[in-house]
Amino acid sequence: MYVPEYSTWKPKDDYVEQAMWERIALTNATVILFWVPRKLPDMAAFTTNVEFGYWLHSGKVIYGRPNDASKIKYLDWLYKSDYGKSPYEGLKSLLESSIELVNNLYDG
Repeated sequence: MYVPEYSTWKPKDDYVEQAMWERIALTNATVILFWVPRKLPDMAAFTTNVEFGYWLHSGKVIYGRPNDASKIKYLDWLYKSDYGKSPYEGLKSLLESSIELVNNLYDG
């Protein structure tokens, strides 16, 4: 599992190095989980929109957000349009479903 957070909680000095590490990890991932608890102005998460759109056609995205998340209608629509699924509304159910999806891919 790759978690794109700093283990030291200190950002890398080289932005490109960090971005490439994330891209390689996402390329190698079996499932890419997006949990978008966006709250403006404190947690805009605008880079998430770009990443979501970039990886959506990979076929390995699973997506959710709390019902009170801000500015997520387009993400919801894309997910429904491309995957035929509604976004998960709870983090626990999103995580459980992502584990089940990985298990099914490896057991199938």
